[in-house]
Amino acid sequence: MRLLPFFLACLLVACGGDAAKSNINVGSPAPAFQTVDAGGKTVAFPESFAGKPLVIRFWADWCKYCEGEMKAIEQVYRRQQASGLTILAVNAGQDAKTVTAFMQKIGVSYPALLDESSAIARSYGVVGLPTTFFVDAGGIVRGKIVGEADEASFERHVLELLK
Repeated sequence: MRLLPFFLACLLVACGGDAAKSNINVGSPAPAFQTVDAGGKTVAFPESFAGKPLVIRFWADWCKYCEGEMKAIEQVYRRQQASGLTILAVNAGQDAKTVTAFMQKIGVSYPALLDESSAIARSYGVVGLPTTFFVDAGGIVRGKIVGEADEASFERHVLELLK
């Protein structure tokens, strides 16, 4: 059981699949995707968010850094939501039941999206969790954090994005 997180991380990194692995960095167009949220509602990027800046972050409940970071991000989300902040928490490799239970457990209110096959994560070139992309209203990546971010650094990226 202790090897499960390691195994899942290896799968995320090593899996092939229908989405090509990319290296998405600042200045790159954010790859389009379609999925469902934890409640089953279809979400399409960029169509559902045209003209709006947003944060796309990849996570899983077994990621030892994700829980604390997600709680910190929640604080920023609550402060900046009225200014237009949208966060999409894309879960890499887990099912709706697991995702919903975790989001409820930690008290996070921004939407969780499902990426059960990790195809979206691969299309963004995610090699470790958490990974966060700050995407402007035109769909261009303006910031990227690989690994855990504290509340202050996350908010700095958000404020720059919302300018």
